[in-house]
Amino acid sequence: MSTTVLHARTLPGDAEQRWPARLWGVLAVLCLVVFLDGLDGSMISIALPSVGHDLGMGTASLQWIVNGYYLGYGGLLLLGGRAADMLGRRRVFLIALGVFAAASLLSSVAASGSLLIATRFVKGVAAAFTAPASLSLLTTTFPEGAQRNGALSVFSLFGALGYSLGLVLGGVLDGFGWRYVFLMPVPLALLALVVGWKLISRDRRPRPGRRDHADRGRRRVR
Repeated sequence: MSTTVLHARTLPGDAEQRWPARLWGVLAVLCLVVFLDGLDGSMISIALPSVGHDLGMGTASLQWIVNGYYLGYGGLLLLGGRAADMLGRRRVFLIALGVFAAASLLSSVAASGSLLIATRFVKGVAAAFTAPASLSLLTTTFPEGAQRNGALSVFSLFGALGYSLGLVLGGVLDGFGWRYVFLMPVPLALLALVVGWKLISRDRRPRPGRRDHADRGRRRVR
C-alpha cells in the first residue's frame, strides 16, 4: 500500500520535469553552437602545418590564425552580451550565427594567409556574440530550478566536448585536406540557424517601466 501511494505522489512531479519537443530543440541548437565555438578554437591548430605548406606562411603568421580567433572572441565577449540585451537575444544570436557560417566558408576557400587570418578574426567576433546570447537564451527559455540547472549542465558539457573533440576531428579532416577542417562547421552552423529560426521565440519588446513614466511626467511639468 505504501509503495502505491509513493508511486502516485512521484508521478506528478515527474510530469512537471518533462520538457516538450520545442524545449529539446532549443537546447539542441544552443548546445550545437557552443560546441562549434569550442571545436573551432581547438581543431584548427592541427591543420596549421598543412596551411603553412600550402599558402607559404611562416610560423609567426600561422600563429595568428589561432590568435585572430581568440582575439576577436575574448576582446568582444562583453560587447556581445551587451548587444544581446539591447538589440534582442534571438536577433543577435541568429545574425552572429549567420556571420559565423559565412566566415567559415570564406576561410575554407582562402587563397592567401592574410585573408585566412581576417576570416578567423571575424569568426571570433561572431562567436563573441553567439556565446553570451546562447547562455542568455537558455536562462530565459528554461524555468528557474531543476529544469534550468539540467539545461545548464548539458550546455556546459557540450562546450567542453567541443574543445576535447576538436583535436580528434581536426586530425581526421586534415588527412583529407586542411580546407575541410575550416569547412566542417558550415553545415552545422546552417542547421543550427534554420532550426533556431523556427524554434527560438521572438524577442519581446520591453514595456515602459516606472522610470519611463516618471521621465514623461517630468517633461510634461517642464
